[in-house]
Amino acid sequence: MAGLLVSGLGERKGYLMNPIARRAIFLCLLACLAAGFASAQDAGAPPVDRADGYFNFSMGHLYAELAGLAGNRSEYLSKAIEYYKAAIKADPSATFLSEELASLYIQSGRVRDAVNEMEERIKKDPKDIDARRVLARLYSRLIGDPQTNKINEEMLKRATEQYQKIVELDPKDIDAWVLLGRLYRVSQDSLASEKAFKKALEIDPASEEALTGLAMVYSGLGDNQRAIEMLKQVADRSPNMRTLTSLAGAYEELRDYPNAVDVLRRASELDPSNLDVKRQLAQDLLFADKLDEAVKTYTELTQDDPKDAQSFLRISQIYRQKRDYAKAREALNQAKQLAPDDIEIRYSEVTLLDEEGRHSEAVALMKGLVDSTEKKSYTREERAGRVALLERLAVLYRAGEQYKEAIETFQLMPVADPEVGARAAAQVVDTLRQAKEYARAVEEADSACKKYPNDRVLALTRASLLADVGKGAQAAAEVKKLFQGEKDRDSWLALAQVYERSKNYAEMGKSLDVVEQLSTTDEEKATVYFMRGAMHERTKDYPAAETDFRKALAIDADNAAVLNYLGYMLADRGVRLEEALKLIKKAVEAEPTNSAYLDSLGWACYRLDKLEEAETYLRQSLERGARDATVQDHLGDVLAKRGKLKEAVAAWQVSLKEWDASSPSEKDPAEVAKINKKLEGAKVRLAQESKGPSTRP
Repeated sequence: MAGLLVSGLGERKGYLMNPIARRAIFLCLLACLAAGFASAQDAGAPPVDRADGYFNFSMGHLYAELAGLAGNRSEYLSKAIEYYKAAIKADPSATFLSEELASLYIQSGRVRDAVNEMEERIKKDPKDIDARRVLARLYSRLIGDPQTNKINEEMLKRATEQYQKIVELDPKDIDAWVLLGRLYRVSQDSLASEKAFKKALEIDPASEEALTGLAMVYSGLGDNQRAIEMLKQVADRSPNMRTLTSLAGAYEELRDYPNAVDVLRRASELDPSNLDVKRQLAQDLLFADKLDEAVKTYTELTQDDPKDAQSFLRISQIYRQKRDYAKAREALNQAKQLAPDDIEIRYSEVTLLDEEGRHSEAVALMKGLVDSTEKKSYTREERAGRVALLERLAVLYRAGEQYKEAIETFQLMPVADPEVGARAAAQVVDTLRQAKEYARAVEEADSACKKYPNDRVLALTRASLLADVGKGAQAAAEVKKLFQGEKDRDSWLALAQVYERSKNYAEMGKSLDVVEQLSTTDEEKATVYFMRGAMHERTKDYPAAETDFRKALAIDADNAAVLNYLGYMLADRGVRLEEALKLIKKAVEAEPTNSAYLDSLGWACYRLDKLEEAETYLRQSLERGARDATVQDHLGDVLAKRGKLKEAVAAWQVSLKEWDASSPSEKDPAEVAKINKKLEGAKVRLAQESKGPSTRP
C-alpha cells in the first residue's frame, strides 16, 4: 500500500500519500468504525467473535475507502467484499454490515453475481439470515425512485418478501422492521406500514427512524395531527434538520403556520447557513400574517444572496399586500433586473399595475406575457400554466368591460388544454351575464351543458343564470338534480343562492337552516350568517340582519364582505353613520379596488355630508364597474347636492338605462320610480334655471 497513487487530494497534488498521513487516516477510521461497531453490538445479540468481527469490519471499510480513492479499483473492492463477508459471519447481529456489503456489490458492478450468490446460499439454508439481509438490501437498491414514480414492482415485491422472512427469523431486528415499514409505504399499504413501524417501536420506543416513518404514514393518510405527535417526540428528544423540517411540513399541511414558524426557527438555529430553511421560514411568516417579520427575513435572504430574485419578488408582494405600492414597485424592479424573463415576476407586475389603478397598462402587459409564451405545443405542466395566463388575461378584459376580447380569450383555454373546456364555457356564460346579454348567455349555457353534461360547475352556472332571467323554479329543479344525498352541504348552499337570486326568501331561509346544520367549521358557519344577514336586509328585517352579521364578525372580525354589507346597511338607513364609515373603511383597506366597497364608502360619506370625498370614491367605483345602476344613482345624488345638476341628470339617465338592461332578478321597480322622480325634478329645475329670473314689463 506504500506505493499507492490515490485520487483526490494526492492525485491533484501529484504525489504519493506518505505513510505517516496514511497511518493517521487509518487510525481515525478505526476510531470511528469502533464506535459504529459497538453501537451495532448494543442493538443486537453478542457477536460470536467480537475481535474477529471488529478486525474484518475495519479492514473491509479501509479497503472500501481505498477503492473509492483509487477510482473503484477491482482488487480493493474484492478485498473489501471478502472482509465484510467475514465480519458478517463473525457477528450476524451487526445488521448495518449488510448495507455496506450490498453497496460494495453495486459499486463493483457485481449485482447479478451477488444476487445469485445470496439466492444460492438461501436455497441451501433458508435460515441464512445474513444472506437474506444482503439480498434484501440489493433488491431495495434496485427498486428505483419513488419520487419520480419509477418503481420496479418486481424488486419491491422481492425486497418486501425478504424483510418479511428476516423479521420472522429475528423478530427483534429493528432495522428490518423499519425498512419493511418503508417498503410497505412505497407499495401504498398504509395499514401494513403502520404495523411494521409500531413493531419497531415496541423494540425501541425512542427509535427516531420508526417514529419518523410512522409520522410519514399518518401524513400520507391525511392524519397530520398524529404525524405531528410522532415528529414532536423526535424533535423534542433529538432535534435535527430532517425531523424539524418534516414537523414544519406537517404543521403547514394543517395550515398551522405559527407553529410551523416556531419549528423552522429552531431548524434555522441549528444551521443558520441553510438558506432553504430560511426561505421556508420567510414563506410561513407570510402565511402566518407576520408581514413585518417576513419582510425582514426575505431582506436578510437578499443580503445573503444578492441575486435571489425570488426573495425580492416576495418582498414586493408583501408590500403590495400592505398597500405600500412604492416599496412594492422598488422591490419588483430589483427582481426584474435579476430575472427579466421570469414569468412569475412579470405576472406579479400585472397584479401590481392593476391594484395601482393602471388597468390598461396591466392588460397590455398581460397580453404581452400571453403572446410571448405562446408555443405550438405544450407539455402537461405547460398546459396548466398556459391556461392560467389566458384566464387571467380574460378576467382583466372582463373587469375593463372588454367583453368581446374576454370571451375570445376564454375560448382559447380549451385550445391549449381540452380538459378545461367546461371551465372555459362557464366563464363565457358568466361574461355574457356581466355584459347583460342574457338571451345569448342562456343559449351559450344550454349548448355548453349538452357538450359537458356531467360538469357540476357549469350546471350551477346555468342554474344561477336561469334564476337571473326569472326562471327560479327551473333553476331550483336543476340544482336539486345535483344533490348527492341529503347531507350534500354544497348543493344545499347552491340551492339557497338560487333562491336568493329568485327573491324566494322563504325557501332561501329553509335551505340556509339545513346548510347551518351541515356546517362544521367556523368558516362554513360564517358563510351562513352572512347569507342570512343579507336575506334579512332584503326583507327589511334590519335587527335580525345585524345580529347575523355580528355573528359572522365574531368568527372573523376582518371579513371584508360582512364589514361592507353591515356598514352599507347602516349608512343607507342613515343610522350610526360614524360606525358605518369605520366598518366600510376597514373593508376598503382589505380590498381597495373593490367596486362595491368603494360605492359603500362613497355613500357613507354622502350621508355624512362629505360630498367631495363621496364623489371621489363613487367615481373610483365606476372605474371598476361603470355599468352598475346603483353606483350611478348614488353619484347622481352626490352631484345634485353639490349643485352639479346637469352631471346629476346624466348619471341618473345612465342609471335608468342600466336598470332597464338588468335581469329580472336585479330589477327593483321601487328604485326605478325613485330615480325617475329625481330625474324629472332635476329637469324641471334645469329648465327654470335656463330661463333665468322672471321680469315684469
